[in-house]
Amino acid sequence: NGFKCHCMSESHQRQLLLASENPQQFMDYFSEEFRNDFLELLRRRFGTKRVHNNIVYNEYISHREHIHMNATQWETLTEFTKWLGREGLCKVDETPKGWYIQYIDRDPETIRRQQEQERKKKQDLDDEEKTAKFIEQQVRRGLEGKELEKPVYTELNRENEEEKVTFNLNKGASTSIAASSKTSSVLGPNALKMVEGTVKRKETAHSSGQSKEKKKKSALDEIMELEEEKKRTSRRDYWLQPEIIVKIVTKKLGEKYHKKKAVVKEVIDKYTAVVKMIDSGDKLKLDQTHLETVIPAPGKKVMVLNGGYRGNEGILESINEKRFSATIIIDSGPLKGRRVEDIQYEDISKLA
Repeated sequence: NGFKCHCMSESHQRQLLLASENPQQFMDYFSEEFRNDFLELLRRRFGTKRVHNNIVYNEYISHREHIHMNATQWETLTEFTKWLGREGLCKVDETPKGWYIQYIDRDPETIRRQQEQERKKKQDLDDEEKTAKFIEQQVRRGLEGKELEKPVYTELNRENEEEKVTFNLNKGASTSIAASSKTSSVLGPNALKMVEGTVKRKETAHSSGQSKEKKKKSALDEIMELEEEKKRTSRRDYWLQPEIIVKIVTKKLGEKYHKKKAVVKEVIDKYTAVVKMIDSGDKLKLDQTHLETVIPAPGKKVMVLNGGYRGNEGILESINEKRFSATIIIDSGPLKGRRVEDIQYEDISKLA
């Protein structure tokens, strides 16, 4: 222990001598480390949310190996916050409660994903408008079919007692039945059969009209149910699922893991995954922003990670490279066999 303390004392003295010779170099180094660690904590912990700078700083200094601010070029947290705003690294604003900061994510991959999400939202709104117009047209057609003609009743008169009663069967079955009940002794059996046939035809036509109306109603109900289901299954800002294959896109872990594939073994708090590297078998704990989905070759199994079909397994049928989308066949659950087109790359990933 004495030898160790002696060595550490000599090392500390050498560092002090080096720092005294070029203090600006050490200050720049510590300032850069402080800035990088502070921004990394802000990005991972709070994302692009607006947060008080003291909250972030208190969490930063809770780590034992943090770099003290008095070793950097900034004397106070307020000065550092203003510097972040001037450099364009964060959005900053002063309130009666203090300074607030908001991280600006300039990662090209993140910007591309945000643009894809905006395009998807716009497409969903267009689909909702088309569906609403279609429902309105169906309702209008259904209401038009409900207006039925009212029967016209005429009184049965006979000017001459000896004259036979004649019927016009086109006037309606109800009039014919009423007349036949009064003059059954006068009419022959053939006329009665004709009246019964007319009644049956009228009943058949009426029942067929009701069945068509029911079919229209059931179609409308089905469309409305699908629309309600679509609203219930809105998109989420998290997509990780166990047993999917992902690709590591962050460069902060070095070339050993960059652009390498891994299998998600566990999902923690929806946004963090424990992954196992396919080539080396190493296990890492990563945020979902450091990962992206993997699209397999057609015919392979995938899992839907977002949208109305979230959690369903499927078979990749084809890929549309221009639209960054794919067509899959659902292979599990009650929707098995359904063909889903134009599903985004980020909403599916290869199954392990």
